[in-house]
Amino acid sequence: MPTKDKKHKTVKSAETMAVIDIGSNSIRMMIGQALPDGRLEIVERLRRAVRLGQDVFRTGRIRAETMRSAVGILRDYRHVLNTYGVHRVRAVATSAVREAANGDTFVDRALMAAGLEVSVISVTEEGRLTVLAVRQALGEKLLRRGKALVVEVGGGSTVLNVLSHGEITASQSLPTGSVRMQEVLATTTERADQAARLIQHQITSAIAAFRSLLPLRSVQTFIAVGGDARWAAAQVGKPLKTEDLVAVSSKALGKLIDRCRLQTADELARSYKIPYTDAETIMPALLVHQVLLETTRADRMIVSDVSVRDGLLLDLARSAAGKADDSAYREIIQSARSIAQKYQVDAGHAEQTRRLAVQLFDQLAGEHRLGERHRFLLEVAAILHEVGTFVASRAHHKHSFYLIANSEIVGLTQDELAVVANVARYHRRSRPKPSHLDYISLPRERRMIVNKLASLLRVAESLDSSRTQQIQKLQSRIDGSSLIISVRAGGDFTLERRALAEVGDMMLDIYGLEVRLEETGRP
Repeated sequence: MPTKDKKHKTVKSAETMAVIDIGSNSIRMMIGQALPDGRLEIVERLRRAVRLGQDVFRTGRIRAETMRSAVGILRDYRHVLNTYGVHRVRAVATSAVREAANGDTFVDRALMAAGLEVSVISVTEEGRLTVLAVRQALGEKLLRRGKALVVEVGGGSTVLNVLSHGEITASQSLPTGSVRMQEVLATTTERADQAARLIQHQITSAIAAFRSLLPLRSVQTFIAVGGDARWAAAQVGKPLKTEDLVAVSSKALGKLIDRCRLQTADELARSYKIPYTDAETIMPALLVHQVLLETTRADRMIVSDVSVRDGLLLDLARSAAGKADDSAYREIIQSARSIAQKYQVDAGHAEQTRRLAVQLFDQLAGEHRLGERHRFLLEVAAILHEVGTFVASRAHHKHSFYLIANSEIVGLTQDELAVVANVARYHRRSRPKPSHLDYISLPRERRMIVNKLASLLRVAESLDSSRTQQIQKLQSRIDGSSLIISVRAGGDFTLERRALAEVGDMMLDIYGLEVRLEETGRP
């Protein structure tokens, strides 16, 4: 509860909160306190090994025995949370649960047995949270020097985020997780040196397949996070002036790999006095870092002591304090624009539609009663509403739905992406119908959000039917049962009026307003 000082001013007390990361090789929990001065203080870090990834990457499912072990760990964590009196918890799962055919079953059992709601996060969300932690640890100055690459090698995948002047411009997951490669390539039965060669070839092939999507050759700053990178830093790294940062040169990393590649996991565990489960992942992870580092312009990797859990906790604390993350908004919009560029969208029309849609959203706030986050979703849908033309002009709104639904946008959850895809789907032609399965399968609350946002998008898009961007500013007002949109006189609005007449039916259905375009002022 808040306390009061001697002057009787309310002083906010520290709040204890926790995050749980369900990975491919272990389940980790971090408990922290959000202090009144805005700092986060970590009070507990827990880690328990469980081989979810070993099952999934080998068979596509989590075995019953492994699931029991994982749920048991979560039940134990729940007891710890109760002991600390933690009520604000965020639990997430990454690649292993994301890919498991019975991942939904695991999520259900976590809720029933431990009372934990587990979110299966996307690669882009995983990357965003990691970058959030890195940004907090390194500060903006280092990240804003040209292009930077943030790398985390997990058990199931390697998550890459390319930043340009501090902002995420590309996010990608490579199938080169340390556990996955061992299972897929069956390297546990090979000689150590032969296993290393197989893994190195796999990594090189995976990076080559995604080279066109990731501008790695222009990367100047290489930042690595994760336990294996920290282990390498402890062996051959040199501390930097910035607290908790260590630099590992390309040459030093190569020498370390040469020493380790001839040893089995058993031998590594004995030589370096580390758990066997950690020793198993060292070589695959170090090889990923080496190949990636050689692909960039950087001559060293900077190792940070943060993880996706730090990002989760920071995100949770900001959410609890009601603080907006401006960088998150910029990254959402940049990610959407990158996808639009990929599918060769008419950028002028997309941006004009976004500007007009936002103006309508703001001016009709009393009618739709939606929040700031919904405003973001409308902007993204406006930017991407025509990506389907890349497939075909005919019925492109349907193609837009498919492409958006199967994309990953930095900062958006899968549920939000589904809303964006449906809003874009209904920017033209038919309104939502019970026969539209992708729409009708949404929960009722999200269907209403789609209806409200799609109505606004239809109007905004029609106001640039001539694709001349002649309407820079609009003013809307409600007069009885009419929505009157006023624009400055002087243009030829024939196409816009015709388009409004065709799409205004949805505005009438959802808001009960008939749309009219009105010219004001002198040409």
